[in-house]
Amino acid sequence: MRAAVFPAPGELLVVARDAAHAAENQVLVRVEACGVCGTDLHIHRGLFPARFPLVAGHELAGVVEEAGPGVLHLWPGDHVAVDPNASCGVCRACRRGLGHLCANLSAIGVTADGGFATHCLVPARQAHRIAKDMAFPVAALAEPLACCLHGIERAGIGSGDVVLIIGAGLVGMLMVQLALLQGAAAVVVSEPAARKRETALRLGAHRVVDPAGEDLAQAVRDVTEEVGADVVIECVGGQATAQQAIALAGAGARVILFGVAPQSDRIAVSPYELYRREITITGSFVNPFTQAAALSLLQSGRVQVTDLITHRLPLEELPQAFALMESGEATKIVIEPQG
Repeated sequence: MRAAVFPAPGELLVVARDAAHAAENQVLVRVEACGVCGTDLHIHRGLFPARFPLVAGHELAGVVEEAGPGVLHLWPGDHVAVDPNASCGVCRACRRGLGHLCANLSAIGVTADGGFATHCLVPARQAHRIAKDMAFPVAALAEPLACCLHGIERAGIGSGDVVLIIGAGLVGMLMVQLALLQGAAAVVVSEPAARKRETALRLGAHRVVDPAGEDLAQAVRDVTEEVGADVVIECVGGQATAQQAIALAGAGARVILFGVAPQSDRIAVSPYELYRREITITGSFVNPFTQAAALSLLQSGRVQVTDLITHRLPLEELPQAFALMESGEATKIVIEPQG
């Protein structure tokens, strides 16, 4: 088998490895598609906590090649999409039904080897069988969609709400579609890249704004009759955009800080403004019990991702994938290790 290994932050080698075999309650998945996420780039840079040496990649789909002892619901030949996040089941968070906040959370591609390889060992309970007519690159994106579903649940969008989405990468594009499915009356998108703004319009955004050349605050006031957005979803992960999200929230609004900001970032918040305007600021972390729903939305076509995949690259071109992400040229890159 071949794998893209991060020996340490800043290092990346594509190497040959001995064949893996499934242990008890594991399946060995032949990886057909693995999405490249901003978290993978942060891990590579040493900006996100991970276990090194590491094979990253947590958005994966493929074919079961081997099922270990104790696996009763999957068989060789089954097509699967993988939920990378596994809880311990016994810590206080787990026993309160908050498994995604598990004190001992493990994650394929972060604390265990992931999908930037021809094969990946997966806890069988984390593998979801998918229809054999479902394209692997689409199925691989169930993981980011599942995370977005949790964020949308946290946002509490009501029918008729005006939603502002800051950032129109893959996550922002998914949020546009989910907000509309929740009954948003209008979705405003802030995104500096013209190509991404055009895509957001095609997906149903009512207004797109270039924050580099337009007054986003005025655009929000225009759409909301001067009162501010009902829901703001920050999908960039940065100090400036998080601050902006709070500033553009209207009375009684919910602000979702969804983008993964550097741990060192800090923002200034006025306690009086939170009190007076009853603004709720919340985070959204990973995908608790939303993977199956994400797969259903993709299978039904209610959420579209095919046109959001701008690049499909072989394993050896993972460094080029990171360069494309940093340049802003890509919306979503999928690695196809078998190519």
